[in-house]
Amino acid sequence: MAERGDALLRTASLMCGARQDAEDILQTALEKAYRHWGRLDADTDPEPYVRRILVNLVISRSRRWKVLREIHMERPPETPAHSGTHAVELRGTLMDELRRLGARQRAVLVLRFWEDLSEAETARVLGCSVGTVKSQASRGLARLRERLGANLAPLGS
Repeated sequence: MAERGDALLRTASLMCGARQDAEDILQTALEKAYRHWGRLDADTDPEPYVRRILVNLVISRSRRWKVLREIHMERPPETPAHSGTHAVELRGTLMDELRRLGARQRAVLVLRFWEDLSEAETARVLGCSVGTVKSQASRGLARLRERLGANLAPLGS
């Protein structure tokens, strides 16, 4: 925990969306790992085991909290001009859109592109096939591109 706690918390934050929720879920994951510590081989790294528990908890939580937040407006908001802090604003928009993805797609994208795990490592952590990781990543990236298309345009120029 002393060595990889910050990395696990960042992963949890990206998957949960809110730091407070991430701290709670990470604490629960660590508690579950501690209860079953005897099952781990002394020669293996415990981080993948804890990360797997973390992913399962986030997915389980999202299944229970199937709540969509929509804001209905009479007319669409005006299109703002892009400011000098567009990259920071885009990061916030990306985080919002990442939260709108399903828990499984979000977990795949976070593990593949934030944690920089290979497809095989991601599949092992999630307990699925490499093909599932590829399809979930492809669908998740397509949804992000579709939703962020207008916001990404200024970065290309």
